[in-house]
Amino acid sequence: MKKLTVGVDIGGTNTVSGLVDNEGKCYGTLSFKTRDFVVFDDYIDRLCQDINNLKKVAKIEYELAGIGIGAPNANYFTGNIENPANLHWKDKAGNDLTIIPFVEMVKRHFPSTPVAMTNDANAAALGEMYYGGAKGMQDFLVITLGTGLGSGFVSKGDVIYGHDSFAGELGHICVEKGGRRCGCGNRGCLEAYVSAPGIKRTVFEVLAETNSTSELSNFTIENLESKDIYEAATRGDAVALEAFERTGEVLGMGIAAAVAVTSPEAVFLFGGLAKSGKYILEPTKKYMEQYMLKNFRNKIKLLPSGIDSANAAILGASALAWQKYNQLHADEK
Repeated sequence: MKKLTVGVDIGGTNTVSGLVDNEGKCYGTLSFKTRDFVVFDDYIDRLCQDINNLKKVAKIEYELAGIGIGAPNANYFTGNIENPANLHWKDKAGNDLTIIPFVEMVKRHFPSTPVAMTNDANAAALGEMYYGGAKGMQDFLVITLGTGLGSGFVSKGDVIYGHDSFAGELGHICVEKGGRRCGCGNRGCLEAYVSAPGIKRTVFEVLAETNSTSELSNFTIENLESKDIYEAATRGDAVALEAFERTGEVLGMGIAAAVAVTSPEAVFLFGGLAKSGKYILEPTKKYMEQYMLKNFRNKIKLLPSGIDSANAAILGASALAWQKYNQLHADEK
């Protein structure tokens, strides 16, 4: 019987689950609104109901080989979600939950199934290694560019978790002393400059500093989206192009710092902002080479993600499940 894993992507808005084989083929997905559930036990009941209902969507007979979960602030070692900023669950008594025993609760519904959880950026790195452009690579870095900046470091074929599971927070290295306020509370973090909100702020800085005519001057900070900046750049808008140039410089600086520590074979850019293609890749590559130690120059590949963007988060989480399955069955090979 065919073996499949379930990949679960938990976001502040939506929770999506899907069945995936070991080649990265997705056999069906289900989703629901995360915010529809205030009590955590009710949320878990709905999630596990969806995992069971995937059998109806897949329309094939299969054996469930494992469940992989990607979530913000997930601790790989404990299986808990710890102090999440955008997940607001309560216990049955109405108390706010800050340490959420996610894996433990899922295993109550699936006691004989391996369950593993990691943060969404580490899941993206595993997905890249199993199904994407990092196949066959042992040392690489995945940077996720969305509402924030996440990163997953892989060394010798293993994700670097550190002693507490929270290693690899490239988005929170300081790139400008006393700089922009970051969502984490600190100032000058890479994420505050290189993310969808970050490039929006850069656009308005450029508009304030220059007299350039720009279609972006018709937007407010509330209604401007990163795709608007990309589309303006494709039409040669000077402000949009300058915003990408500045964003690429800061990202290139951050990557150069990461390269000096881990010496990866490649760096992959993933997520909404990465879909801007050459507009983000070219300036990032230029400044990455400029800021890197000479030993690394012209040796590190900078690449877009090779994962199917439609199911990328599910694929990443499913790769974690396959990794867990392979570890448990290593002696059988």
